[in-house]
Amino acid sequence: MDILQAIIIGLVQGLTEFLPVSSSAHLVFTPYLLGTESSLAFDTLLHIGTVAAVIIYFWNDILHMLKSFISTLADIPRRKFREGLREDKYKKLAWMVILGTVPAGLAGILFKDFFEGLFNSILAVGVFLIITGILLYTSEMMSRKTKDKSSLKKMTIKNSLIIGVAQAFAIAPGISRSGATISTGLFLGLERELTARFSFLLSIPAILGAALVQTKDITSLFDINTGATIAGVIAAAISSYLAIKVMLKLISERDLLVFAYYCWIIGPLAIIIYYFFM
Repeated sequence: MDILQAIIIGLVQGLTEFLPVSSSAHLVFTPYLLGTESSLAFDTLLHIGTVAAVIIYFWNDILHMLKSFISTLADIPRRKFREGLREDKYKKLAWMVILGTVPAGLAGILFKDFFEGLFNSILAVGVFLIITGILLYTSEMMSRKTKDKSSLKKMTIKNSLIIGVAQAFAIAPGISRSGATISTGLFLGLERELTARFSFLLSIPAILGAALVQTKDITSLFDINTGATIAGVIAAAISSYLAIKVMLKLISERDLLVFAYYCWIIGPLAIIIYYFFM
């Protein structure tokens, strides 16, 4: 893989990580179209670039969450833990992100080989993209009919775990992580922008956890092609930052139907490629 190919793959990964069209699916397609090969470790390292973008974009929120989380630890011996969660939105948000991360963490550990095997199947990617489109479409239809626009108060332990389960399923290529988590939040009746922000914050521990699992493979990439690797990560970070801005604007002012239609186009194309060209 040369530097230009790495940049293109990085740009695609960054854009599709937070736009609900499945970055993992595009990481299967893009190297194939460019006539090169990628690896799970390289893909994971690109995700580090997207995490950097999330941290930069939500730096103030993350800083408040970290301080509030430490504060809640002091609340426990004083028996003010629940009271603290009710009074401080950042305390609650920090714990909801932690709880929402658990399902994906367990799935990644218990079913690692199964999910990695799916990355070799364009047929599976096509089917899962169609499912992503269905999730986006139906959640939008339900969101339009829901008059109750809730606040963070409706982000309960149950809801955060349900969204976390959706993120766990999104380990499969073709199931968009942002699409699955945002759609699930809309199904639960959560406010649109809050759902998107929670989805983006939820990506941080999930992606860092995946990177930790791939640590040995990731370090070997720098020995193979340091320039291409760094270029790909930078491209992923820049495009991810732009994708976050676009996504927050779209979910606040418009809808996600265009992404459902996109998935319904790309998904069947992947299936056609599988049956007729492979």
